[in-house]
Amino acid sequence: MLTRPLQDLDNWVLFFSGADLPVLRNTVRQLETLRADIDRVNGRDVSRIVLQDPLMTVKVLAYIQPFAGKNLRTDITTIGSAVMMVGIEPFFTKFSSLITIEQMLKGEPQAMLGTLQLIRRVQRAAHYAHEWALWRQDLNVEEVTIAALLHDLAEILLWCFAPKLATEIRERQKTNRTLRSVAVQQDVLGVRLIDLQLALCKAWHLPKLLANLIDPEHAEHPRIRNVLLAADLARHSANGWNDAALPDDFAAIEALLHLNRDALIDRLKLTEEEKAQLPPMPLMPPPDAQAAPAT
Repeated sequence: MLTRPLQDLDNWVLFFSGADLPVLRNTVRQLETLRADIDRVNGRDVSRIVLQDPLMTVKVLAYIQPFAGKNLRTDITTIGSAVMMVGIEPFFTKFSSLITIEQMLKGEPQAMLGTLQLIRRVQRAAHYAHEWALWRQDLNVEEVTIAALLHDLAEILLWCFAPKLATEIRERQKTNRTLRSVAVQQDVLGVRLIDLQLALCKAWHLPKLLANLIDPEHAEHPRIRNVLLAADLARHSANGWNDAALPDDFAAIEALLHLNRDALIDRLKLTEEEKAQLPPMPLMPPPDAQAAPAT
């Protein structure tokens, strides 16, 4: 476990590139269940399990890229395509000995809690991104889903491998809500997590498309706004549905999806108790009564 920040961005990338990334215990259990009935398994079965786990998703994508580069003109950007490329049996052979987050952090209960809470948050972000991409008639919904799932990848890695530093960042932000995340990250780690994340995407040869989808520099594009807003909503609502940032989130999502406030709340499937928690929100002008735009 790292207890002190590394020297620079290159050293952070080198460290994580040499690490054996853990996955969720539930992922291992579900894959073992599939393996027991391997003759009936298809790529969709595997994809459904992998796409619940951000670290398993990145392991699969990183593994497949060298093979794809030799045989295809375009990157493989979905798990289903990756499994088809490598084959069902070779996939299970490659991913037969997986370390779990629960094993890695069994002596660090607070780190395990922080990691699992963060993963639950990115799972919610991926769910939102998936639903909104369907509504927007995105040309490849799974790409948007994966980008949301990986949006906070560097933070998940930090909780797994440097929980003391991850905890310090969280506590500083709890103490002073006005602190900007990137400023705290730079102070504690010596790097910004978004820079580390994009550098890891490059080092692991992840599809450029997925890297672009998690890069806030391209936030004006509807697909990328889909991902970023899903991540924002998941992060802010994790603090409770009374978080002060939610009015801005809702306004931006309504504009992206061309929905009014009631329709958005309905799509989010909030309970009556959650609706009652929502902070006061200024009414927005009604969106154009047009069909949701295609990508």
